[in-house]
Amino acid sequence: MNISGNLNVIGYGLSAIGPGIGVGIVFAAFINGVARQPEARGQLQGIAFIGFALSEALAILGLVLAFALGG
Repeated sequence: MNISGNLNVIGYGLSAIGPGIGVGIVFAAFINGVARQPEARGQLQGIAFIGFALSEALAILGLVLAFALGG
């Protein structure tokens, strides 16, 4: 039995789990904060989008590295 293929795709799939969980945590905290204090929605929304962007930047970096190191 010969296994062939590129393990970078598997590595990227596994590394995409972290940012996916991170985005879920960021928006769960945002919804929780707005539910507790609706007047702070404007402030919390900006912070939530910054957290989302930072989490997604990690996923994009993982994708770039998967292609760059794939050869």
